[in-house]
Amino acid sequence: MISLTDSQKIGMGLTGFGVFFLFFGMILFFDKALLAIGNILFVAGLSFVIGLERTFRFFFQRHKMKATGFFLGGVFVVLIGWPIIGVVLEVYGFFLLFRGFFPVAVGFIRRVPILGSLLNLPGISGLVDKVGESNTMV
Repeated sequence: MISLTDSQKIGMGLTGFGVFFLFFGMILFFDKALLAIGNILFVAGLSFVIGLERTFRFFFQRHKMKATGFFLGGVFVVLIGWPIIGVVLEVYGFFLLFRGFFPVAVGFIRRVPILGSLLNLPGISGLVDKVGESNTMV
């Protein structure tokens, strides 16, 4: 079992609430208040989970500056009141930032009994294979 510090537990809660508010904000036709709260909670939760210094180093690496610009720019655009454009920018930046994690996530999900069989279905398998390759998403 993984032991978490108190700040990491708080961070997991903040991140979970952030994802919930982002999802709920999109369900309610891109409600800008919910999306703004979700963005703030998600970034704050990430900072609590991995620490401020590691969060800063993750976002501001030289090769991730374009991705960071799109992600944080999308957060800013949502905060100033254009939620649809902001979410599109955020999603693009998110995929650029976390594309290195996708092969690991796809490999893990393929080993889960029910989800693995769903990912091996003919139409879905090709798409998942493309997402699972980190070099194909530019």
